[in-house]
Amino acid sequence: MAQTILIVEDGAEIARFIQQLLVKEGFTCLCSHDGNDALRQFQAHQPQLIILDWMLPGIDGLEVCTRIRKMAGSYDPYILMLTAKGEDLDRVIGLSTGADDYLVKPFSPMELVARVRALLRRSLRQEALSQAYRTAHFTVDLDRHVAIHHVNGSAKELELTTIEFELLATFISHPGRAWSRAYLVEKLWGNDFFGEERVVDTHVGRLRKKIELDPKQPQFIKTVVGMGYKFEDDA
Repeated sequence: MAQTILIVEDGAEIARFIQQLLVKEGFTCLCSHDGNDALRQFQAHQPQLIILDWMLPGIDGLEVCTRIRKMAGSYDPYILMLTAKGEDLDRVIGLSTGADDYLVKPFSPMELVARVRALLRRSLRQEALSQAYRTAHFTVDLDRHVAIHHVNGSAKELELTTIEFELLATFISHPGRAWSRAYLVEKLWGNDFFGEERVVDTHVGRLRKKIELDPKQPQFIKTVVGMGYKFEDDA
């Protein structure tokens, strides 16, 4: 079955060009030209990936991304932010709202296709896994795509994005192991990822807010200076 991509772009010619490009690659594509319609189409069709323009009429792409990440439900698409903004600060802002990758206009058609395929391959790798991990305070069930936080005898299901879930599963699979940012990028995004290593910091920060009592003084996800991160929890 063809994977579905929602293209959110207010420029009709650009949207049509992207649609034709991806249809030739075997994807099913939907188009939206404003933020409110994009949210409606996301809920109606649940695409596997969203190509999201930053500047949109109505609500902008950043707000669309933020609202999608906050929506309840088990389905969580990959989001590729597409924009003319190319400064480092703009990239950080885009990634901090929950985008998985970032591509600046004008872009190479081959690069766009490569980024789309790299993101969607991650979902195929995740589907191939079949196991669960557990530490003193966490259980991650890959079969059911559920993460549980055990606190004071009670169990709370965590509301995580796809990236946050995969990141926690990676950490919890080897407690105490130090992970470099480069290795995490390759493991979670694939070796054909075109983005920046700082995307890891963004998602670690978001994950810490959901599992740490004090994200500024983390108990579980520790920073390894000059390298990356490691996860610590009592066996």
